[in-house]
Amino acid sequence: MAIEVRPATVFDDVAAVIGPKKPESTVCFCLSYRIPSKEATALRGPERGERVRRLMDEEGPIGVLAYDGDEVVGWAAVAPRGRTHFATFRKIPHVDDLEAWSLWCFRVRPGHRRKGVMHALIDGAVDFARAQGAPAVEGYPVDNDGAKVDLTMAYVGTRRLFESAGFAKAADTTSVLSGFPRVLMRLDLR
Repeated sequence: MAIEVRPATVFDDVAAVIGPKKPESTVCFCLSYRIPSKEATALRGPERGERVRRLMDEEGPIGVLAYDGDEVVGWAAVAPRGRTHFATFRKIPHVDDLEAWSLWCFRVRPGHRRKGVMHALIDGAVDFARAQGAPAVEGYPVDNDGAKVDLTMAYVGTRRLFESAGFAKAADTTSVLSGFPRVLMRLDLR
């Protein structure tokens, strides 16, 4: 499988990976860390997809997509930290004043897992952030020490995934997901 990662510029491809199977369903659509909580909670069904479309119109690519040929198979959310809840999220510290980018959500479509898509996504997200002038990229994965992570909570990635991409632990956090502590992993791009 030859995976190519590109900026997420096609809404239908974004929706194919992180949108609901049924349009009337209310799923995250990767908005939880992007928009105010009250707004995210209020959006229902197709409104969530429309909000993602507006974000893409306003900001351009709001992440990266992995493709196997013409088929979209994965997603990673990456954006300047200042445009996310991580700018003010008290459980995850800031390690300095750099305008770091946050990399916080991964999704690989069923049938494409365990084929290196996550590794391609993290590398592609870093390349995208670097091309946009990011001085550093941060992730906030679980530190699961090799233990199995529930698939629904694996969206943040694991410490091992980030380490394999050259990230180093920069700080502990007080955030916990699915019983595992989250750590702040960082890759300096300067």
